[in-house]
Amino acid sequence: MAKTLSHDELLPLVDALADGQWHSGEGLAQAAGVSRAALAKRVGKLADWGLVVKTQPGRGYRLGTPLERLSLQGIIDMLPGHWQRAAAVQVLTITDSTNSRLLESSTANDPQAAFAELQTAGRGRLGRAWRSPFGANLYLSVAWSFPAWPERLTTLPLAIGTALANWLHGIGVHDIAVKWPNDLWIARRKLAGILIETRGEAGGGCRVVVGVGLNLAMRGDQAQGIDQPWIALSEALPEMPPRNALAASLLVALLQTLEMFQNEGFAPFREHFLRYDATRDAAVNVNCDPPISGIARGVDAAGALIVDTPQGQHKIMAGDVSLRLA
Repeated sequence: MAKTLSHDELLPLVDALADGQWHSGEGLAQAAGVSRAALAKRVGKLADWGLVVKTQPGRGYRLGTPLERLSLQGIIDMLPGHWQRAAAVQVLTITDSTNSRLLESSTANDPQAAFAELQTAGRGRLGRAWRSPFGANLYLSVAWSFPAWPERLTTLPLAIGTALANWLHGIGVHDIAVKWPNDLWIARRKLAGILIETRGEAGGGCRVVVGVGLNLAMRGDQAQGIDQPWIALSEALPEMPPRNALAASLLVALLQTLEMFQNEGFAPFREHFLRYDATRDAAVNVNCDPPISGIARGVDAAGALIVDTPQGQHKIMAGDVSLRLA
């Protein structure tokens, strides 16, 4: 049986190619202490990770896009001192899902966060798969334990979406919109998705795991199987900040949002949400049971989507919204 390549064997090759420049196969093989055939096998495995590796006779190999791997210490060093002490952070090379990892972790470590370079079973709402090529995007989950079940917890996805929109606006992204209940759009193309999973705890507490997938520099040839228009942050910014700096500032935005939501609920976010609301006064189709079509009129205090229809007004707590375009 062929030996399975370990992460430790493959990561040095990723790092050698990370600059996006051409590297000779001979030099790469010598650095790894393997044959050219063994090197070719490792390159093939990188393709399995969603990395696009170009090859050319006489020039060798290069990545289709330069890559900055996540650095645990680098991220921690950029956190404010309060969160350096209060939050446990880990960076995983490959995992099935950062949400799954934190759901299985001890609540004693909350608040805690998990980043991953690659997810093999990343998921969005309604069981949809989330495309997660190695190092192309940010895949982050945060676990937070509330001492008591928050009032109107159903508004948390909107608070998180609003906070992420504010964060993106702060780094120079324009025309950002929040599509109820959990997507961030630019020009009707999906930039990020949010998945929140909730667990009741003994004694009346509540634990949430907030997962965020943010497209950073994903290429079209890494996005096979995505069935909706999407955009990467690199298309929306004239100059991309370092990936580790984005990771750290995104983590801080999520932690601050959860802390504020615990203390104040949705109220501090509501006005901002109305500014970013992608569906307000738009014609929408809502895939719920039964399906509803009408004009979206924002959200109520519980986070329900308000839709005016010829049959009357509906308030929808769960469903999948699609804009009906002219």
